[in-house]
Amino acid sequence: MSIREKLERIMMAITFAEAGEHDTAREFLREEKRPRKSKRVRRRPRPELRAPSAKR
Repeated sequence: MSIREKLERIMMAITFAEAGEHDTAREFLREEKRPRKSKRVRRRPRPELRAPSAKR
């Protein structure tokens, strides 16, 4: 939804709220829920890094 569309919905909600139609105003403000993209991060074992002079 673009910023212009969002502002238009807000202005319509304000108009209805001022007229006493609070439920209708809430309907305009309710956004459609979109499925979120889930990022899957594959965990790989990290190599153990040690300074060249460090000995175990």
